[in-house]
Amino acid sequence: MKQANLHVHPSQTSIKSQTGGDFAGLPLGGSTPTRLIVGLSGASGMPFALRMLEVLQGFSIETHLVASKAAAQTLSVETENGLEQARALADHVYSNGDIGAAIASGSFRAQGMFIIPCSVKTLAEIANGIGSSLLSRAADVTLKERRRLVLGVRETPFTLAHLRNMTMVTEMGGIIAPPMPAFYTKGHDIEAQIDHQVQRWLDLMGLHLDLAPRWGDPGTD
Repeated sequence: MKQANLHVHPSQTSIKSQTGGDFAGLPLGGSTPTRLIVGLSGASGMPFALRMLEVLQGFSIETHLVASKAAAQTLSVETENGLEQARALADHVYSNGDIGAAIASGSFRAQGMFIIPCSVKTLAEIANGIGSSLLSRAADVTLKERRRLVLGVRETPFTLAHLRNMTMVTEMGGIIAPPMPAFYTKGHDIEAQIDHQVQRWLDLMGLHLDLAPRWGDPGTD
């Protein structure tokens, strides 16, 4: 995998958001760690999740992982070492049934949450405010605290119910960002496509890394 660079202005000690403000006011590498929640549901696409965790670990960004039972099953099919591989890349791991975990509370300070991949079942729970598991509860907390929630919804084709649920999440402030290939990068192998998508998701969280070529970079136009 390509070595990544994190874009942080040299005069600042905190990560800058796309809106120009500090990334939830927490420093990168300071006494209060930059925290992100990473949720895994049972949809296909686990290599995206593992690469996300790997990149965040490389920049010492504190990760809090929660995976559904279905996610564990999908991990066992799509990866070499299953759930243990994901656990090894995270700083903190929670049981999906532990609704009393730290990430279930709005007082827990986190910059935002990714759910990668996000199944349409998990999407439906979030859209309708159903916190029946730690995964959906943490997402609900992220929305109510006005933090960034990025959902890598993995399904095709979509039913009307799926589209309406995505609309509701968007209206609540969440970001629907399905994994999409980008062939202008000239990277047609799987690893290059994974890196491009992870880079796009990180952009949405206000973290700007160079994992893959961007449009306008030499060789992409």
